[in-house]
Formats: sequence, C-alpha cells, structure tokens
Amino acid sequence: MGQKIKYQYSYFIHPFVIKENKYQKYLLKLIKDKNVQLKIFRKEKDLRVYQYFLPKVQEFLFSSFGFSEAKKKKLEELPIETKAAILAEYPCTIFEYNLPRDVHGKTDENCIFFKIRKLEIICFNTGICFLLIKTNLDNTDEFTDILNFNYRFRDIQKEDEGIGTYQNIHLQTDTFSDVKKFTDLIENITGSKVESIKLDLETERFLSYSYVCIDQQNWGMNNPFENVENNFVKFSNFLSADNSVDFGRDNNAVSFSKWKYAKLSASKQGVTLFASDADMYNYTILPDEFEGIYLYTYILNLYKKIYLKKIDFEFQKSQDTKSACKKFVDFTKKLWIQEVTDEEVGSWINLEISKKLEINNLYFDVKNQFDVLYKNMKVERNSKITLVLMGILVVTLIFNVLNYFRLLG
Repeated sequence: MGQKIKYQYSYFIHPFVIKENKYQKYLLKLIKDKNVQLKIFRKEKDLRVYQYFLPKVQEFLFSSFGFSEAKKKKLEELPIETKAAILAEYPCTIFEYNLPRDVHGKTDENCIFFKIRKLEIICFNTGICFLLIKTNLDNTDEFTDILNFNYRFRDIQKEDEGIGTYQNIHLQTDTFSDVKKFTDLIENITGSKVESIKLDLETERFLSYSYVCIDQQNWGMNNPFENVENNFVKFSNFLSADNSVDFGRDNNAVSFSKWKYAKLSASKQGVTLFASDADMYNYTILPDEFEGIYLYTYILNLYKKIYLKKIDFEFQKSQDTKSACKKFVDFTKKLWIQEVTDEEVGSWINLEISKKLEINNLYFDVKNQFDVLYKNMKVERNSKITLVLMGILVVTLIFNVLNYFRLLG
C-alpha cells in the first residue's frame, strides 16, 4: 500500500530584483493594480508573528505593526503616487495578489487536482523582491502525487520543460486557460530579468517550501521512520516518485526534540517539513507555525544572501565604492548582527537555513573586499590631506618669502 497524505501545502518562491532607482515606480505599479492589496499586520490578528520576531527584525520585516488606525486611514486616503513614495521608505512592504476566484489546476493522467491558494509579493526597498505562490493538492491522498507535483511545478516557467512534459501531465485552471497565461501573470508581476541575471539568480526555477503530514500507519509508534525514509529523501530533495537515486542516510534532515514525528530539511533548493499525524501537534499547530513564522525566517535569509551578492556586485562593478561600503556597514548594523528570535526552535531553524545557503561564507567574502576598499579609501583620504597640508605649507612659505623681500625693500 502506498504512503498516504493527511494534509499538505507547497509554496513556490520566485526571487526577482528591481533597479533601486525604479523601486518606487514598481510599488506604484502594484498599487494601481486592482488585484493587489497592501498586507497590513496587526498585533491582535498576527500575534504569533509579533511574539516570534525580536523588535529590530520585526520592525525591518513588518513595519505595518507600527501603523495606528489613524495612520492606516490616512495612508488609504493619500494619492497613490504619495502612497508609493511613503511605502518606498519602509525596509519591507508586503502585498497580497487577489486572484479573481480560486484557481484550480488539474493534471489529466492521474487526476491530480490542485489549487493556487494565494499569491504574495514581498518587496524590500533595496529592490530585492519575492513572489510567493501557495498551492495544495485536491482530491488525492497519495504521497507520490505530492512528489511529482513539487518536482514539476517548480519548473513551470521553463519554456522547454513545462508541467505538461512529465508523463503527459497538462495544467488546466479556471482562471488561466493554459500554462502560458499563468506564466504571463508571473512575468507581469516580476518584470525584467536583467537585474536578477546580473546577480546570477535562477530566473526559471522556483525555490520550494513544502509541508506534508502523512498517515501514522506509515510512520508512528509502531512504524519506524526507516519505513518512510526513502520517500522523505525524495520529498526533501524535490525528486519525482520514480527517481531511483540513492542518497543513503545523507539526507540533510534536521529534527528537533520539541517535534515528535516531524523532520525539517533545508537545502539550496528550498525547505521541507515532513511530519506524521501520530502527534496531534503536527497537524494542528505546526502547519501554521511553518507557514506563518518560519516561512518569513526563510525569506529573510534569502534576502540576506541576495543583498550580499548585490553589494559584492557593486564592489566589483561600481565606480561609487563609497556608496557600496556604506550599504555594507548599514546592512551589518541593522540586520546582520540582529538576532531573529529568542525562541529555541526558531533559532535552530534560522541557523540551519543560514548554513545551507552559505550566508556566513558570503558575508566574510564581502567583508574582506570591504576591508581592502576601506583601507584604500583611508590611504587616499590621508594622501589628499597630506597634499592639502603641503599646499598650505608651500603657500605659507611663498607668503613669508614675499614678506621678507618686502621688508628688505
């Protein structure tokens, strides 16, 4: 008997970069779109997010927590150009894209139905943005379906490898007549790929962030993890059901003592959480935690990595190294040295994601460049000061000599 699913969802994440001098214009474009709505965080509604993130990071990611009712009302009443200018000053602004109706998808061969539950656009005022697409399967409890769906959907943007190329699978939706219509929407939201390509970002394959809870008959008190380990490895590496690659026990899994029958895995391709309903926590609280707080932890780490790549690019290509140095110093003070959370599990997740993305290595590579540039600027500044002092001394000497001859005359 095949492995059974109790509950699941997958986010597909598309990072993209807007030119900094066009960021305000991009926000204006979003605000003008009748399907786009500013996401406002409120303490009562988003209490878990409010409690989880420490103040400095919370202020960076979720500025709207500080919006009073009067400020929210005033913001709504402002001309959209002014609204875009104000929002562009905040470090991060989040929008929700409201689809006209539930987007249903269907794969013909195995009758796999899925829904696109929501679209979210996370914009940082450095021009680094993320499109988040939440999906979940309908009318199936087969684990092989989630493996195949995750494997193919992340490549939906590839012209030569659309979702229909896998075992005659074809995407059908209520809102979009075909895959092209959906990818057109993605392209409309994300715009030009030029800035992303400059930073060597993947522009055709989504990053993945996926949760699945399986039946305890497959993994539980009387059914050891070894029974499902092969499927766990495929799930955490975003492989298809028929993939026969043997990863052995090197599967990148990280498990926490607080979680019983649940394993988290992080890689450069994404993050997964594989759980069993043998523990009620895994299908009541954990899905919301994984989606509500750990997802933003992942986005924050992705942002750090891409912004460091952006600074690195500016160090190497820009003539204005002073500006790039200032950005690096600000990043270090305002974000790099800040703790994300004081919760034990959250801290471990943040650390594991950071390790897999190799952010520390990138930071110190950029810091080494910064140190060299800073020394050069210091030497250059001292040389300029020396030249000025020498100039003053020469002028003073000439003035004294003239005075001397004047006195002799």
